[in-house]
Order: sequence, then C-alpha cells, then structure tokens
Amino acid sequence: GASLISISPFWFVILTTFIVTTGTVFLMWIGEKITEFGIGNGISMIILAGIVAGIIPAILKTYELLKVGEISILTLLLAVLIIVLVVAGIVYIQEAERRIPIHHARRSISIINQSASYLPFKLNPSGVIPIIFAVAILMFPATIAQFFAGHSEIARIIVDYLSPQSYVYLVLYVGLIIFFSYFYTAILINPIDIADNLRKSGAFIPGVRAGTQTVEYLNYVLTRLVFAGSIFLAVIAVLPIMLIKLLNVPFYFGGTSALIVVVVALDTIHQIEAYLAMKKYEGFLKRG
Repeated sequence: GASLISISPFWFVILTTFIVTTGTVFLMWIGEKITEFGIGNGISMIILAGIVAGIIPAILKTYELLKVGEISILTLLLAVLIIVLVVAGIVYIQEAERRIPIHHARRSISIINQSASYLPFKLNPSGVIPIIFAVAILMFPATIAQFFAGHSEIARIIVDYLSPQSYVYLVLYVGLIIFFSYFYTAILINPIDIADNLRKSGAFIPGVRAGTQTVEYLNYVLTRLVFAGSIFLAVIAVLPIMLIKLLNVPFYFGGTSALIVVVVALDTIHQIEAYLAMKKYEGFLKRG
C-alpha cells in the first residue's frame, strides 16, 4: 500500500522527535506547577491521571470479551479478586515501616533525663522507581532490535528473549528490580550520615555503640528491609505477566500501574493530612 508519510524519513524522525520532546517538556512544566501550587507531586499526578483514564476503556473491553464468551465469569472474578489482594498488599507494604528506638540523653547538673523516640525506615523506601528503571533497561535493546529483526537473526533472538512473555525476560526483570531497589535505597539513605546526625544530636540506639557500630547496625537493618521490599516489588510486577501467560487472562490493570496508583494516592493523602494538621496548629497559635 501507499506510505502514510508524505515527507522524507529523515525529516519525519526529526519532526517526531521535536514534537515528543516539546510535549514532554510541556508536561514537566505542568507537573512542576501542580507541585508548586497544588497538592501532591505534579509528575506523579499526571501519570496517575493517565492510568486512571485507561481503567474505564479496560473495563468496557473486558465486558465485550465476557459478552462474546472469550473469558468466563469465574476467570473474571478471579482477576478481580487478585486485583483487590494486590492493592491491599501494596497498601500494607507501603505503610509498613521498621521503627528503630533511639534515646536522647539530656544532661543536667546531676541528673540524666532520657526521652525515647524512634527512627523509621520504610519497608519499600524506593517506591516504584526500581520497576521503572528495570522496564526502561529491558525495553531499550528490544526496541532497537525490532528495527533490524527483519534482516538479522541476532536481532530476532533479542526480540524473542526480551518479550514480556519470555521466561528470560521475567528472570532479568526480577534481577533488575532487586538490583535497583538496593541501588536507589543506597542513594536515598546514607547510614553514615544518619549515625553522624544521631551523634551530633546526643541520640543513640540502645545496645549499639555510637560510630562504626551504629553504621553497621543500620546497614544490617536496611539490607534486610530492602531485600523484603524488592521481593514484594518483583512479585507485584511479575504477577500480572504470569497470569496472562498461564491463565490467558486479559489483565489490563497491571501490578506496576496498581503500585503507582496506590503510592501516589497514599502520598497525596499524607500531604493533605499534614496540610490540615498545619492549618489546625496555626489556628491554635492564633487563638493563643
């Protein structure tokens, strides 16, 4: 058939790249304005809106498949049950945290007064970032290989192995999620800085010496937490793919989408609660 492109391929690539880049920059600007003048993270809210906008078409598509008999009522109920359990699990894990007790020693003339508090560490401190990085790394070589799949056997093998339905893809996917969970957590949380701040503020962890021993203890706790959190992320990300592969279930609302929706919703709720608490505190100060 006739080509749909009326200009040369070179200028088509240049024009498409320019349009996509301009649109991305514009969305980033809108996201920054939402963050500055609204509630929640602007970029996350835009991503959330895109995911939520796709839910209704997915429901209508599922209804059409149910009406023509391509999926059964039992299969649909199973998919809905799994979605509910996945969302409940995400909420539980995202809100879970390990609280390390710390004591603040305040010395007076002859009395030592110790006030107790805790140091919170999220079970999944990296959020959805490891999944996003893992998908990007796996998609890049597969996308490049698709351009040469018609002429190169190696390119066809790469496309086949990096297909989401391939077991090789699933193994690499899980491995990258675990790796980036540790990598991103190491960027976010620095046990050396935490131990130094505790020492400067006169705080300490009961039973743990200040300095090197505190750093080692925090590293030990974080290693265990990140491992559990990364396994959870891997299960959430791989579960929909396995359902599609094994049960032939049209799982439109994937684990990554569910994780993004829940994480953004929880962060927004926490920000609203903090804003209301601050307003209430300001009102209390004015009345005082």
